[in-house]
Amino acid sequence: MYHRFVIFVCLLAFAVILLGAYTRLADAGLGCPDWPGCYGQMTVPASEDHVLDKAYLEQRELEPAKGWKEMVHRYFAGMLGLAVLIIAVWSWMRRRRHPEQAVWLPTFLLALVIFQAALGMWTVTLLLKPVVVMGHLLGGFATFALLVLLALRTAPRKPPATTGRWRHAAAAALIVLVMQIALGGWTSSNYAALACLDFPTCQGSWVPEMDFDEAFVMWRGLGVNYEYGVLEHPARTAIHVTHRIGALVTFLFLGWLLVGMLRSGSGLAGPALLLGGLLLLQVALGIGNVLLHLPLGVATAHNGVAALLLVSLVYLNYRLWRPQH
Repeated sequence: MYHRFVIFVCLLAFAVILLGAYTRLADAGLGCPDWPGCYGQMTVPASEDHVLDKAYLEQRELEPAKGWKEMVHRYFAGMLGLAVLIIAVWSWMRRRRHPEQAVWLPTFLLALVIFQAALGMWTVTLLLKPVVVMGHLLGGFATFALLVLLALRTAPRKPPATTGRWRHAAAAALIVLVMQIALGGWTSSNYAALACLDFPTCQGSWVPEMDFDEAFVMWRGLGVNYEYGVLEHPARTAIHVTHRIGALVTFLFLGWLLVGMLRSGSGLAGPALLLGGLLLLQVALGIGNVLLHLPLGVATAHNGVAALLLVSLVYLNYRLWRPQH
């Protein structure tokens, strides 16, 4: 029962990632100017006449469609937080009867989800500050990955352990992927996804005009509204091109890893093929985002497949690093 509940929460976390990506990409991150409610209420007002505190309207004009996108995301995130709390409490209660029950991972997950809630609040109050938005995205991915790890550890039937020959390469691949996900978050939060509308060149050139000095400034002044971005085009281009280079590095490194595992007969052909399939799909979605000018469905799927790539590497590392008995 406990393991099944953890699996359910994994699916819920994945849904929250997709909803968060959809909300951000639909430019609804500030659909509600306050937090945790929307215009001082726990549902989205139907019109400005239904807003009880008119002061909120001075901050932002009411757009019910965007408000509902944001609030649905918050509802699901709230359910996820409650579910992780249940897992943490349940884990400590089970430890009384099962001393081998892991409790520190569920406790850390609870702390992470609380911090995620704070990042969600700061995303609104700091007006989509890119470093906060990127941190919120990484926190969501980390929550999903750790829940999958918890599901693997609590499964009644453990997958067979395998040789540790590729364990350091798999750990490095995980780091490379996380760095690329962070670059993707920085690209999205700075509205740089459409800085290049052609592929493989950018603006018809292999070396377009770029401003790296401004592109990666992590913290700027308070009170700036970052909706739709504040960077000039050369800085956005620098971010976009860096993300492309990171994608190439990630593709080559993960491709080398999965080919090596397949050729060495490591017993991980299934996970390696899954990783390869997701990797090719992610590359196709990334190119589609550029050539199709960032359609909402493709861009959201790009975030979802990134999350699946992450947990596939978590599974791979779990198999490689688990002690053999």
